[in-house]
Amino acid sequence: MSDPSLTQDTRIRLVSELMAARRGVKDALRNRDAVALRHARSAVDRTKRALGERGPVWWDDGAPDYNRRMAINTPYAQWFKDLTV
Repeated sequence: MSDPSLTQDTRIRLVSELMAARRGVKDALRNRDAVALRHARSAVDRTKRALGERGPVWWDDGAPDYNRRMAINTPYAQWFKDLTV
């Protein structure tokens, strides 16, 4: 989810940049170009941070941030355990 404080124009521009960077990753992988791959992945990371999808949290609701934690190590452990595959 993108930072909702971004303007619509900014979000649209950043999403376009993200898609171009992802295409760059695909092309670099296809061409086996390690330098281009490093640059493309860096562009993906930079753009995701600008969108608020990575980096410091942009919300301030007082709730703890459980992102990037295993569900079994959070208050959602029982919910996760009860899921059926």
